[in-house]
Amino acid sequence: MPRIKGVDIPNEKRIEVSLTYIVGIGLTLSKKVLAEAKIDPNIRAKDLTEEQIAHINTAISTLAIPIEGEVKRIVASNIRRLKEIKSYRGQRHSLGLPVRGQRTRTNARTRKGKRKTVGGMKKKLTKK
Repeated sequence: MPRIKGVDIPNEKRIEVSLTYIVGIGLTLSKKVLAEAKIDPNIRAKDLTEEQIAHINTAISTLAIPIEGEVKRIVASNIRRLKEIKSYRGQRHSLGLPVRGQRTRTNARTRKGKRKTVGGMKKKLTKK
């Protein structure tokens, strides 16, 4: 398995798709990186030489693409900022509810977590 920027990428996939396993690099950026490194996108990841891997690493560095931990840190700081300024989106993040306007009456299970059933209260016996 080739390691690019500290991430093991899959062997059997085309390098164009394999690069998308690095957080912060999608298909479009992957194509840009390969164009910069002058590598055929249809080559399999296992067929890369050490020299080609080095070219990919330098291409990612020259394009100044934030990847892995840096991307996660940027996203976390953006969410923290929204919470601090008490924006609507920040409040939704704090409460663990959907942020982008989705309905919550039904669905939204990914965000809200496992259902917590609230049982109906039994009517108390009244004295006659």
